[in-house]
Amino acid sequence: MDLEEQQILPHSPFAQPIRCIVKLGGAAITCKNELEMINDEILHKVSEQLRQAMISSSQKPPGMDWSKRHGASEICCNPDEFKDHSVIDCSPFIVVHGAGSFGHFQASKSGVHKGQLNKPIVKGGFVATRISVTTLNLAIVRALAREGIPSIGMSPFSCGWFTKEKHISSGDLSSVAKAIESGFTPVLHGDAVFDDIQGCSILSGDVIISHLAAYSKPKYVVFMTDVYGVYDRPPTEPDAMLLKEIAVAEDGSWSVINPKLQNSVELTVAAHDTTGGMETKISEAAMIAKLGIDVYIVKAATSHSLRALSGVLRSGIPNDWLGTVVRSSR
Repeated sequence: MDLEEQQILPHSPFAQPIRCIVKLGGAAITCKNELEMINDEILHKVSEQLRQAMISSSQKPPGMDWSKRHGASEICCNPDEFKDHSVIDCSPFIVVHGAGSFGHFQASKSGVHKGQLNKPIVKGGFVATRISVTTLNLAIVRALAREGIPSIGMSPFSCGWFTKEKHISSGDLSSVAKAIESGFTPVLHGDAVFDDIQGCSILSGDVIISHLAAYSKPKYVVFMTDVYGVYDRPPTEPDAMLLKEIAVAEDGSWSVINPKLQNSVELTVAAHDTTGGMETKISEAAMIAKLGIDVYIVKAATSHSLRALSGVLRSGIPNDWLGTVVRSSR
């Protein structure tokens, strides 16, 4: 979304301010090299941290997943716990997650991101991709619900989102806004959607967040990843340096403020990643920062991610915090 588009945004459907939009990176919550494998330990920890950040009560609220887990003989949570429990005060958050080891294989194998729905392989891949990403979405919704977060899965395809040459051409947010107004936490995801030009495309979670931020104006945005933030080169290299602060100019260009770098930043994209990898994350974070909204990129399920989710970083970035903040240079 460029500056011209921002100036002509129609009326926002959000009646109340959003506290935070959270992106759960696919590489953080899944085992990205194992097809359709969730990292249960990380997902459980992330769900706990979201509860701590969203629900002010020190007492964990009753769970809301009243169904059997795979391989279990009984339901996960006890509905009777609600009889003696007060109303849950839950901060308005929106959660968006990536696909990780769900969906990417199906999309890249069939070429869904390139369009041409008239080809049988693309049509089959479109169906397979949506089966995969909605399976992950349900697992995340259930993990949040077990923590007492009133989470609702919402698929962009089912909500009527369309792209045009991979950019959002229509993204109806009325259902998301209604869910927030009703006290629910919407959980959206990267999805296979119709494209006005090429027939179909893959809409990434990062693009979804940029669209949501433009309308809902959250106080801050948190990208939770499998590494501590943005580095000046692949983080697996021994001399990789964590970029603590990135400033975004009015034209969308960005520069590293802390630390001072002598060399250019090298960005890499995994071969199977149909959504652009870290380069897409930085460009979308820059679009959000242009709106005057701070973006924190941080490793999931760490003390650093909990501090980012809780909002304490808005008053200042402590020296011992590990992560990357992307903010407007204004």
